Amino acid sequence: MSALNDLATAFMGLMTPTLLFHAAWATLLGIIVGSLPGLTATMGVALMTTLTYSLDSTAAILVLLCMYVGAIYGGSRSAILLNIPGTPASAATSLDGYPLAKKGRAGYAMGLATAGSMLGTLVGIVLLVMIAPPLAEAALNFGSFEFFWLAVFGIVISGQLTADTTPVKGYIAGILGLMVAMIGSEGIHAHVRFNLGVGDLNAGIGLIPAMVGAFGFAEVLNAMWSKAGTLATAKDKSDRVLPRLVDLWRYKVTTVRSGIIGTLVGIIPGVGEDIGAWASYVAARRSSKKPEEYGHGSYEGLTAAETGNSAVVPGSLIPAITLAVPGSASSAVLIAALFIHGIRPGPLIMIEQPQFISSVAAMLVLATLFMGLYGLSLTRAFVQVLRVPYAYLMPIVFVLCVVGTYALSQRVFDIYVMLFFGIVGFLLRQMRYPMAPLVLGIILGDLLDKSLRRGLTLSDGDLTPFFTRPVSLAFVLIIALSILANVSWVRARVSRLISSGKSSDA
Repeated sequence: MSALNDLATAFMGLMTPTLLFHAAWATLLGIIVGSLPGLTATMGVALMTTLTYSLDSTAAILVLLCMYVGAIYGGSRSAILLNIPGTPASAATSLDGYPLAKKGRAGYAMGLATAGSMLGTLVGIVLLVMIAPPLAEAALNFGSFEFFWLAVFGIVISGQLTADTTPVKGYIAGILGLMVAMIGSEGIHAHVRFNLGVGDLNAGIGLIPAMVGAFGFAEVLNAMWSKAGTLATAKDKSDRVLPRLVDLWRYKVTTVRSGIIGTLVGIIPGVGEDIGAWASYVAARRSSKKPEEYGHGSYEGLTAAETGNSAVVPGSLIPAITLAVPGSASSAVLIAALFIHGIRPGPLIMIEQPQFISSVAAMLVLATLFMGLYGLSLTRAFVQVLRVPYAYLMPIVFVLCVVGTYALSQRVFDIYVMLFFGIVGFLLRQMRYPMAPLVLGIILGDLLDKSLRRGLTLSDGDLTPFFTRPVSLAFVLIIALSILANVSWVRARVSRLISSGKSSDA
């Protein structure tokens, strides 16, 4: 009951004209960003971080969370109408959303996606309030040894689950991020490393310029490189936007299961909303009474995908707030924003700001309410947003990337960093390397480096505590099992390729 009272108190604290205005415009902008192919949730949050540093901490965090929630939901608009996911999280949505749109039921598909997103976020919020406080208390027992393995675990998991081709590419991207994090003064003795003789690199690579480049400028280049989708314009006289209660009740088990799966996926460091959507979609299909409808316009499949990806949002904030380890690329940006606004995420959050988790949960509830309001009332208007040509849109985004990067530190060098990571990010995308492990490697690199060196200092150079302490040993076993599972997966895939090559030769 105390958690509910804290949530209600925090929610009432947001009922001011100024904060309601910020929540309204930020959620709407987030939906628009998510709706437009090429503009991702991470890019939206990264750009907004650079533009909110003049706001007070409550307003700034509210704006960023509303942008995050709105963008993840907004990706379903283009997924349904264009068969192009507005964000990677909406890839599973397009499997059933676009077939429904082609049958003339685009309005109902978007209404069902709205309901699924709202319910998924609410399930995640409940679990956030339940799980985050005890996790933060447990994390107080973490030392340098445990945080080292936690950082390694984040890289391993993100590397193997976000790669769209082979796990090796995910690992490579994560290791590249770790290498970038080693540039500049190290965190204990301030010894400068790998600056290549460039004085501007003594302070290291800025997190925000790197992320704006990798998720902003790279997306601009990728969108200009990719062809535009074809808008589904079929009409059905029986089409409607407001979901039927009978459909929502019919898929109640799917909704709850997908919400739980999405939240649990979000808790795993570095996995992301796209995995939450796919995991929920696969689970729903396996237990469905009509699995043959999946991929051809299944209401249940659409509900599972949207519920799963939206539940990842509050789920990803659980490790971000309590451990300062991002659950997704967007939450990685949020961690940087929290530090900018004077809030230190990590195990001490429950001591320094015990009401912060309730405040975040209340902000997510408010964002969810605005998301549902816009999603059900402005469905037809969002169709017009998708008609905006790339030629008009991308120059605006590029200007925001440059201005936002410069405004944060007033350093021209950061603009060069943003451009560099944008070009590198675009090239890696063309080779089908995932971006999330790269950025998460930069985020977790500092934690890994400091924890390793502090642990060695505490143990006088002895590596034994890294493997004998109970939590450390558990992390080691989990990481080893994850790597072995991937080795088996790679071997099986290679065997299949060899077998198919032999059969084709025959």
